[in-house]
Amino acid sequence: MSILDLVAKLEKLPPEKLAEVEDLVDSWMNEQPLVAIPEKRQFGVFKGKITMSDDFDEPLEDFQEYMYP
Repeated sequence: MSILDLVAKLEKLPPEKLAEVEDLVDSWMNEQPLVAIPEKRQFGVFKGKITMSDDFDEPLEDFQEYMYP
């Protein structure tokens, strides 16, 4: 929808509805942004807290019949 289409629709509204639209637009203009700007992440926060199993790359026993018929 273009701005001209919106203006054409607004011109057809009765005055009481235009007042509601104006109030709504004013409230949108005064709103604070809902999304806060995230802080920069600190590198190395989880160092040593995540481990990987030594056999991580080994084939899973559950899939043996599919992998090696």
